[in-house]
Amino acid sequence: MLCLPRPSLTICLSNLLVLTLVGLLQASAAAQDPTQVPEKDPMYALLGEFVGPIAIAENQYEPLAIQIRPLADNRFEALQYSGGLPGQTTHKPGSIKLIGQRSGDFVVLSGGPYAVLADQQQCIVVNREGKRIGTLDRVTRTSPTLGAQPPAGAVVLFDGSNTDQFTIAEMTQDGLLKEGADVKPMFQDFDMHVEFRLPYMPAQIGQKRGNSGCYLQSRYEVQVLDSFAEPTTFNGCGSLYRFKTPDLNMCFPPLQWQAYDIHFTAPRWAADGSKIRNARLTVWHNGVKIHDDVELPNKTGAGKPEEPLLLPTRFQNHSDPVRFRNIWVVDRGLTPATPFPVFPKAKPVEQKQEAKKQEPKKPEAKKQEQAPAEPKTESK
Repeated sequence: MLCLPRPSLTICLSNLLVLTLVGLLQASAAAQDPTQVPEKDPMYALLGEFVGPIAIAENQYEPLAIQIRPLADNRFEALQYSGGLPGQTTHKPGSIKLIGQRSGDFVVLSGGPYAVLADQQQCIVVNREGKRIGTLDRVTRTSPTLGAQPPAGAVVLFDGSNTDQFTIAEMTQDGLLKEGADVKPMFQDFDMHVEFRLPYMPAQIGQKRGNSGCYLQSRYEVQVLDSFAEPTTFNGCGSLYRFKTPDLNMCFPPLQWQAYDIHFTAPRWAADGSKIRNARLTVWHNGVKIHDDVELPNKTGAGKPEEPLLLPTRFQNHSDPVRFRNIWVVDRGLTPATPFPVFPKAKPVEQKQEAKKQEPKKPEAKKQEQAPAEPKTESK
């Protein structure tokens, strides 16, 4: 029998304990389903948006907004906005990045002109003298086009009942479309409504955090990514991948349903195969126009090469569990002109219980090029 000196035995036991703990942590992380709200995660409880007035002088107030997102190891990032959240009428361009560390059920954020103490329901804002100057309440915003029903003549691609309109697709048990789906019908000029939900992946960053995309005609990608609480970023959510940054970052928090409304006009070609007109694209993200009649001189990112041949639209599989629902298309070559985006008259099925609280106002008729109203906000 080999006898180890006592110090060596202690080291071996310590290493074994460390490896065991690491294994348990990894197993716990693997067990967490990123598509579902975590039941016991103090980090997730602090994720979200907060808005309220702060005192800037005696009897003078202005709106302040903060978006907070968790990272790994109990760390947090946040963005502070003057005037309100992106998409709100009072929002002012620019933001201040804040960093924080969780302590129990709250996080302390610093890096801006104020100290911010955030818990599940509110943020307390303190100035440099230690005086409380405002309280920001948690809000949950809803896209004004969420739950929009297809107009007459539209092609329903996915309503949760089957995947008949796809050549490649898979549904979840609760009737959602998984990433990695290829649309069967091929369209030239069209309007598309699609709703998506990002996974909760706090340990990931950048392109590894809820990555997917809407590949129009397999060539032009409108990026899907968890860019919540980030500045408007090239290749972030809503970007035309590797081509153009969105005019505004309208990304909502992960695990919250969002909507894209996409108005696409295909390029035109001559008989000799030469292109005579570029593709054009307008995109609304959560009811706010983030690309306005953008000309696309070529494919974007890893899209298929341009040619006078129709290809299917795809919902990209980037190995992240992004979920989709309520997808429909208006083929503008076959269907009479229809107002777009479409504003629903009723809330989605799963929100019926909150319908009385969030009943949207009936919008007036709008021209196609007008931007929709800002997302509705519910204080909690």
